[in-house]
Amino acid sequence: MMGLLREMLSYPFLVRAFLGGTFISLCASLLGVSLVLKRYSMIGDGLSHVSFGALSIAVAFGWAPLAVSLPVVGAAAVLLLGLTGNGKLRSDAAIAMISAGSLAVGILVTSLTTGMTTDVSSYMFGSILAMNRQEVFLGAGLSAVVLGLFVFCYNRVFAVTFDESFAKATGVNVRLYNTLLAVLTAVTIVLGMRMMGAMLISSLVIFPALTSMRLFKSFKSVVVSAGVVSVVCFWIGLMLSYAYSVPAGASVVLVNLAGFVCFWGIERLRGCGCFIFCLWGG
Repeated sequence: MMGLLREMLSYPFLVRAFLGGTFISLCASLLGVSLVLKRYSMIGDGLSHVSFGALSIAVAFGWAPLAVSLPVVGAAAVLLLGLTGNGKLRSDAAIAMISAGSLAVGILVTSLTTGMTTDVSSYMFGSILAMNRQEVFLGAGLSAVVLGLFVFCYNRVFAVTFDESFAKATGVNVRLYNTLLAVLTAVTIVLGMRMMGAMLISSLVIFPALTSMRLFKSFKSVVVSAGVVSVVCFWIGLMLSYAYSVPAGASVVLVNLAGFVCFWGIERLRGCGCFIFCLWGG
């Protein structure tokens, strides 16, 4: 295992893949805890489709993909928050509506202009080995912001996640923190699409949080566990991808799925153990 890792790190493009993927996995997992608890777990899937639509338009007109997709996806995240926050639409309905519409726009623009080029395909299905230095630096900056949010504003993030009414009563600017979470999630999705593709990026948001919730119950422990699980699963997935020449995005998702099954099994065994102990004590 260590020999394989040393071999992989001898290639600059794989070093960029490891660094960029680690930053994106960490951000997605931390933000995912709040999103899952607020029942916005599918926002990653919706925003990835919005990003695909924006990227398709950018590629068709020869514009810079990140420069176009970042503001578009950020605006879509804030719009989703506004639609669901005012009670006019359920969160799942709003996400499905924007997701389907954006994906349709992306497919239509692609079919009428450039066709399924390498650039479009890499964002649809992922191409982590094509990550450049700019994306790695953006990922590092995003990680710093997300970690700073959870370290220095932990109590406010906790309050907004679990009880917005109480948070408002205590003077927390709930709209500001919700918007911040939405925008950070949007940036994470746009950067993560290069790694996982539009079809799989939402897994980085959902799996680590759900996995950690199998064994941990406090918000802080779930956040820490989700970050560790996400990074470890990404590293294992990327190493398996290199060793067996399989797509990196699918490999990472399957490792996350295996991690969830393991944590779920431990949870079940622990529950059975407590039950047997109670019977024995009784």
